[in-house]
Amino acid sequence: MRVDLFDFELPQERIALRPVRPRDAARMLVVRGADWPLEDRGVLDLPELLEPGDVLVFNDTRVIPAQLEGRRAGGEARIGATLHKRIDLRRWQAFVRNAKRVKEGDQIIFGGGVTAIAEARHGDGSITLQFEGTEPVEVLLDRAGTMPLPPYIAQRRGVDERDYEDYQTMFAAEDGAVAAPTASLHFTARLIAALDARGIGREMLTLHVGAGTFLPVKADDTADHQMHCEFGRIDAETAARLNAVRNAGGRIIAVGTTSLRLLESAADEGGAIHEFAGDTDIFITPGYTFRAVDGLMTNFHLPKSTLMMLVSALMGREQMMAAYRHAIAQEYRFYSYGDSSLLLP
Repeated sequence: MRVDLFDFELPQERIALRPVRPRDAARMLVVRGADWPLEDRGVLDLPELLEPGDVLVFNDTRVIPAQLEGRRAGGEARIGATLHKRIDLRRWQAFVRNAKRVKEGDQIIFGGGVTAIAEARHGDGSITLQFEGTEPVEVLLDRAGTMPLPPYIAQRRGVDERDYEDYQTMFAAEDGAVAAPTASLHFTARLIAALDARGIGREMLTLHVGAGTFLPVKADDTADHQMHCEFGRIDAETAARLNAVRNAGGRIIAVGTTSLRLLESAADEGGAIHEFAGDTDIFITPGYTFRAVDGLMTNFHLPKSTLMMLVSALMGREQMMAAYRHAIAQEYRFYSYGDSSLLLP
């Protein structure tokens, strides 16, 4: 499909630079089938919009301080690095600013005495960084890194202490993400209590969101786009419980596109979810047949992005374009720190 079919004009003032407080005070646009009207609701309405026996599936990845600033050893060239994907205990793929000034074998000196060697370049433009020393890389990042805010926020303001709390979900447990699973940012203890009281279940999986999620689609046709890889894991017990929910007539509602993509990666053609541990580069566009999920809670996405294509695959392109026009007209807040939507095909 043509990528420009997923384009729309978004006024800059609709991009949220901070989340609302409290987190669950965000608005939520409910989108159902084409014959249903759009509903302007709030995140706190979620329990009454779901049915007892449904289950919400969350991503428990934790964002690490993956944004680094430094310079090339022996020179003054300033180097910025955003870690993208772990390779092994000491090596990460990173998107590098000023990458033309970096050659294989160069040492890059970051703050706090943290250094890394530039290794191979990858087809997506990233570079492998091998961190020197014996301390765990996570310790080095805590010393030298900052929270990797999305470009559309970072270009308009600096990272501050509030972001270390705001850009982390209440479920964050497994270190490894360089972008937050932002649909879960809206959840609070009181919302979880209300969901429990309603009989809505919840399950956890892990998908370490990579910086590739913000890469623009440069191809003119979706068939020519190379999707980024991310590591995900669903254990056998979780898969079994999710299958039992489906068999009992309950719905599986993914909280965030990261949860959805991993669930669909782990499902077979019959819709059964299996244990999964490995990389996924699943690219969901209109025409895709969903196997594992019955709905999605997600924030509003960038024009011409792979995530805009995903929600269009779930609900239909025309329905989602109409929903986004409505959201813009009604002054919903967009992107990572913005409002939510509940998509129920």
